[in-house]
Amino acid sequence: MGSSAVVDAPALDAGLETKKNKRKNADCDSEKTAVSGQKKQRAHALKSSETPVGSRKMPKRAAACADFKEKSIQISKKSSIIETKKDRSVDEEEVAVRLTAGQEDGRPCRRLTDFIFHNSDGIPQAFEMLEVDDLYISGLILPLEDSSQKEACSIKCEGFGRIENWALSGYEEGVPTIWVSTDVADYDCVKPSASYKKHYEHLFAKATACVEVYKKLSKSSGGNPDLSLDELLAGVVRGLSGMKCFSRSVSIKDFIISQGDFIYNQLVGLDETSKKTDQQFLELPVLIALREESSKHGDPSIGKVASTNGTLTIGPKIKDGENKKDSATEEDEGVKVARLLQEEEFWNSMKQKKGRGSSTSSNKYYIKINEDEIANDYPLPAYYKTANQETDEYIIFDGGADACYTDDLPRSMLHNWALYNSDSRLISLELLPMKGCADIDVTIFGSGVMTEDDGTGFNLDGDTSQSSSAGLGTANVDGIPIYLSAIKEWMIEFGSSMVFISIRTDMAWYRLGKPSKQYASWYEPVLKTARVAISIITLLKEQARVSRLSFMDVIKRVSEFEKGHPAYISSVPAAVERYVVVHGQIILQQFLEFPDEKIKKSAFVIGLTNKMEERHHTKWLMKKKKLLQRDEPNLNPRAALAPVVSKRKAMQATTTRLINRIWGEFYSNYSPEDMKEGITGEDKEEEEPEEQEEIEEEEEKETLTALEKTPTPTSTPRKTKSIPKVKDIRWNRKSVGETLSGEALYKQAIVYGTEIAVGGAVLVDDESAQLPAIYYVEYMFETLNGIKMLHGRMLQQGSLTILGNTANECEVFLTNDCMDFELADVKKAVVEIRSRPWGHQYRKVNANADKIYRAGVEERKKNGLETEYYCKSLYCPDKGAFLSLPLNSMGLGSGICSSCKLDKDLTEKEKFVVHSDKTSFVFNGTEYSIHDFLYVSPQQFSTERVGNETFKGGRNVGLKAYAICQLLEIIVPKAPKQAEPHSTEIKVRRFYRPEDISDEKAYCSDIREVYYSEETHTIDAETVEGRCEVRKKNDLPSCDAPTIFDHVFFCEYLYDPAKGSLKQLPPNIKLRYSAVKGAHVSSLRKNKGKCKEGEDDLDSLKSKVNCLATLDIFAGCGGLSEGLQKSGVCTTKWAIEYEEAAGDAFKLNHPESLMFINNCNVILKAIMDKTGDADDCISTPEAAELAAKLSEEEIKNLPLPGQVDFINGGPPCQGFSGMNRFNQSSWSKVQCEMILAFLSFADYYRPKYFLLENVRTFVSFNKGQTFRLAIASLLDMGYQVRFGILEAGAYGVPQSRKRAFIWAASPEETLPEWPEPMHVFAAPELKIALPENKYYAAVRSTQTGAPFRSITVRDTIGDLPMVSNGASRTSIEYQMDPISWFQKKIRANMMVLTDHISKEMNELNLIRCQRIPKRRGADWQDLPDEKVKLSSGQLVDLIPWCLPNTAKRHNQWKGLFGRLDWEGSFPTSITDPQPMGKVGMCFHPDQHRIVTVRECARSQGFPDSYQFYGNILHKHQQIGNAVPPPLAYALGMKLKEALESKGCM
Repeated sequence: MGSSAVVDAPALDAGLETKKNKRKNADCDSEKTAVSGQKKQRAHALKSSETPVGSRKMPKRAAACADFKEKSIQISKKSSIIETKKDRSVDEEEVAVRLTAGQEDGRPCRRLTDFIFHNSDGIPQAFEMLEVDDLYISGLILPLEDSSQKEACSIKCEGFGRIENWALSGYEEGVPTIWVSTDVADYDCVKPSASYKKHYEHLFAKATACVEVYKKLSKSSGGNPDLSLDELLAGVVRGLSGMKCFSRSVSIKDFIISQGDFIYNQLVGLDETSKKTDQQFLELPVLIALREESSKHGDPSIGKVASTNGTLTIGPKIKDGENKKDSATEEDEGVKVARLLQEEEFWNSMKQKKGRGSSTSSNKYYIKINEDEIANDYPLPAYYKTANQETDEYIIFDGGADACYTDDLPRSMLHNWALYNSDSRLISLELLPMKGCADIDVTIFGSGVMTEDDGTGFNLDGDTSQSSSAGLGTANVDGIPIYLSAIKEWMIEFGSSMVFISIRTDMAWYRLGKPSKQYASWYEPVLKTARVAISIITLLKEQARVSRLSFMDVIKRVSEFEKGHPAYISSVPAAVERYVVVHGQIILQQFLEFPDEKIKKSAFVIGLTNKMEERHHTKWLMKKKKLLQRDEPNLNPRAALAPVVSKRKAMQATTTRLINRIWGEFYSNYSPEDMKEGITGEDKEEEEPEEQEEIEEEEEKETLTALEKTPTPTSTPRKTKSIPKVKDIRWNRKSVGETLSGEALYKQAIVYGTEIAVGGAVLVDDESAQLPAIYYVEYMFETLNGIKMLHGRMLQQGSLTILGNTANECEVFLTNDCMDFELADVKKAVVEIRSRPWGHQYRKVNANADKIYRAGVEERKKNGLETEYYCKSLYCPDKGAFLSLPLNSMGLGSGICSSCKLDKDLTEKEKFVVHSDKTSFVFNGTEYSIHDFLYVSPQQFSTERVGNETFKGGRNVGLKAYAICQLLEIIVPKAPKQAEPHSTEIKVRRFYRPEDISDEKAYCSDIREVYYSEETHTIDAETVEGRCEVRKKNDLPSCDAPTIFDHVFFCEYLYDPAKGSLKQLPPNIKLRYSAVKGAHVSSLRKNKGKCKEGEDDLDSLKSKVNCLATLDIFAGCGGLSEGLQKSGVCTTKWAIEYEEAAGDAFKLNHPESLMFINNCNVILKAIMDKTGDADDCISTPEAAELAAKLSEEEIKNLPLPGQVDFINGGPPCQGFSGMNRFNQSSWSKVQCEMILAFLSFADYYRPKYFLLENVRTFVSFNKGQTFRLAIASLLDMGYQVRFGILEAGAYGVPQSRKRAFIWAASPEETLPEWPEPMHVFAAPELKIALPENKYYAAVRSTQTGAPFRSITVRDTIGDLPMVSNGASRTSIEYQMDPISWFQKKIRANMMVLTDHISKEMNELNLIRCQRIPKRRGADWQDLPDEKVKLSSGQLVDLIPWCLPNTAKRHNQWKGLFGRLDWEGSFPTSITDPQPMGKVGMCFHPDQHRIVTVRECARSQGFPDSYQFYGNILHKHQQIGNAVPPPLAYALGMKLKEALESKGCM
């Protein structure tokens, strides 16, 4: 197995011993118990045993094997035609280990295959029986190292060992490796015998589960230790669902829960051998929750799963004549055996559940509701009608098809909804069971507008028909109109003021928002009954003894409610009784979910149940859990209706023909099965019938061997593939020179009669490769011993790049992987190195050339001719980029390969060099000299300040910026060997940062300030992270930008850490500051007015002229434009935005820009009509009609091709995450995607630069197809492309906000790099999966250090004046000066504070806010469990009931009603902050209110001068949807660098 090759034998040995778990037989004789010491002690005990080694007791099976005799048997002719294979066999394990020895130090490690674990009688046993019995091994022993001659090295040994220990490895590799140890050696269990598979698969399944859980939780493997239990289980189920050991009949989720204790102990065991700095599993909340869930929900017949920590120590059995423990010990042994057998039986029973859910032994029944009896509480019959064109739910949620259980389904919100039956007649939700039941005879469908689940519910304090988030109205909510498949269950989660009602289909969960006006009266009885249930539970909770109130007592109390009471039914008890009984299923289910057992079993519940049974005679059996069935079509009657004209529907995108062709051809050429492969390019292994597994056992070895022989080109230069010599190869011309090693160079050769030349391409003969191996010929040469060779760079097929199945089959990409080949092994390939003229004026010419080329390709296919390829880009997966071909350095035939040179330069850069005079050294390509200022890893000084712990509300708390030091001396070891960074020491002077002193000092100090100290340290050179500068404050570069990119600090004070004193730098301390470079001197002179009059204005005008003329599409309020323009690289001349309020906000802040508040599809149609390119425009009649209605002024202002240099924007994704479920309709859904119109703008204008911004999940959205097609479209246009994900918090934004970006640059321009992250921030490395299990991260994570500290909540809003709940004054005074560096930058010269307004909370939520403690991490869990009295006199619970009742499956509702942490950061900014929303941490750290609009704006990096438009919800939406300006500024600075590198600015 792959992981076995990387296990260090001594380390494994130590790991096995560390985790050993001694068997508890305390009274056994010492010579007959297992020795738990080191392996030498075990060996010594074995030698001193009474039984000699040579005649040691062998299991019976092994003894029998030694005396086998030949027997004549009859076999059929067919079965006699087999290939026989003989293995060498030995009796002694020591001999087998010696015969398979390789290069090893210390304890032997071997591989074990075709093995069986059995007892001393030779009977195969499950590995778990090792806990109660001695197990021995029979199988093939092989060397640990993979070998092509492994068949010759295998030794068969039977009945050896006794297994002493076992351990699990392979966590980092992601593939479990099980090791067993005997007294002689450690064995990697590669493959069990075919007959032993059924015994072994249980252990392998548990090991696989451990590794998968590790991957989900370990930061080093890209996991997230903060997952909730539900998120962990869902992720593990998805990860294991395709594996053979978990067939479809196995409930993976139930299995993971049943093994919770085992998994916990395995991962906790890793803590013992991990570094102190590594993540610890011992106190990980999600692992503890898994263990607790295991103990609660495990099968009671199984008992607790024993934990062995991965190791067992087994001693011999106690004989009759020996000392024994008392009967209790024997009983424990029996219980242990029973438990292991039951556990194995449970595993087998799980595998036998074909098409059934988890076991359901529940005898609970659900009493059916009679529609006739509730009819009087509902309006007259009506039928569902809509003007929306609705999408099939099956198309929307193909992603949910991977879920096995209902809890794993995706969750969304449904607005403007209605429910109806198969005849489209409106129907009550009440008729459907609230729990999954068997033999349901009612089918309910639904329709509505689907959006992302924002966590809002219904407010029961007021009008229950209004959503708590309906301030903007939900009738016109932006979402996807859909129709649902059959609803299978529904549920109510409620508290004293909010109610959450959700429905479930087989595809997803939907939280219900505001119903349609047509359906509102059908929904009212459900809400009314929910209010009745709340009132009755409240009534019972108030009783000293719940049992005193009978059913009729409760009915009487309810009838006494006043008419204004929210649960009022009637003043007549009989009418109340009728209502409660006929609607009783809703009330009963709420009682069942209530945590108080006394209320669950109250007399009222018993009485209500009896009354319902008397009235109704039909019962449904309730199912505990159910596997999802998706093999039936969506029977919703809407599916049979013809599409209707929509009053408000998503307009089909206006596109150019190129974009329409690329996306249209893709969706018409790929079937749903083809589309199921993810962005990683991995193919899921198909499940194969069990009866075929044994036949394929022997074929696996040949397959592995064949794969090993497949050459894998690498970037290492001059690798040679040796091929038999062929005479029919000769040089065509004379030598043109020599390589650096003296080999003759040639330009042309004749190979098998075909001419091959430098600058051409060749096919390399490799039958095992699935795709042809194509190489670009850099040069050809003849070795000194006369072999004719070529050096080539690989031309990668597009399907093996990030493009995957979106690539053009004829396009190949040059790479930096190169190799040497003998000419005997190649044949000529046709590859066109394509270079076409660039610009909008050549768009049609190039399109016609492509059309001719595609026709030629089809013709060649028809005639069966070989494929002719073309290449126009260099693919660099390590840079996440496709670049223009370096034509000037390709195919020169000079014996120098630019790819080899890059590799050599990288190797040189990685070298550590100390100069002979010891005044400087080079580390990671940077030179450091005496007196230079350095960044040093913060861990070097981390012990000097307490408080590194992190808190749930205090993201980034404890993370530190790099330490600033000055290099004083380089200390090289005296040993003559070459200096290494870990052995070379440097003496440095430490400069303290304000945050090193205190949080208060950090708050009021400049983020660039450092303090001189007399403190010196001697540290390893490898702790150096980079170089920086320390200057006088007056020599700082000007900094009007929203974030910093200069590694420049200033020093004016001396800090004494011993006294804690800070004073002005004394004159006697001659600090050697960094030298100020020439460019900075010029800049400083300008800032100080020391330049010629008018010179500054001239430079400013010149810079503005050279700015890129920019079109901002989907501009919002202008966050992206704000940051880009601040960088000085561009001027936004035009902008397009659909939402009027956001468009007006953009105009307020960018009055010089022309803003088009319209649909971008309409604008593109109008532009192409204006320029006479209507024939190249594909649009709807609706778009054409609206374009024709634009005013003359608007049309006049539309930009023309050639005027736009830069296009940027963030197109919204409509959410067709499973658009490929039904191929015939997928393209029609894709056509509504705004990204098609966005790419069409780029295609039509062909600007120099293009920037696409989107949410992080854009790269995996629609299984990565949208992301890949976007890149493929830009490449087809001829652009260079770079892709990546950035964390805004690392660029000076005080909140977590991850965003995906795609840069594109014309082939004539320089493609911008990613900006360097400058601030510490708690975010992992944001990776994008590439083919072949590789990953790409745009920038490094700054969790371990960065030049500057993170920006805190206090830095951001600490200077803002106090306002109250619901503050509405849009302009007020500041009341105090700015304190922090961030406040000074963000406030600038503003004198009046605007938009410091707060959403108003209702009375109950305000009381809750007042009771939330003013400390970090405080949220709803800190509320006291008590009642409060409202001004209306109503007594209500302070803690919303729905939170504790549903906390377990919602990660404890972490952060809801939460306060911000002064020293932490903001959560991701959303469009509607509210305490019960998606991001519930929205309370001010000290004040009793929701954060204001201005506070949210500052959290995004908007300056105080920035204006927003509309009501308070409009303003929050504008901020929540914006790109943080500091992040946009960082991108703009790299674009500016790219332009400056060409001399364009």
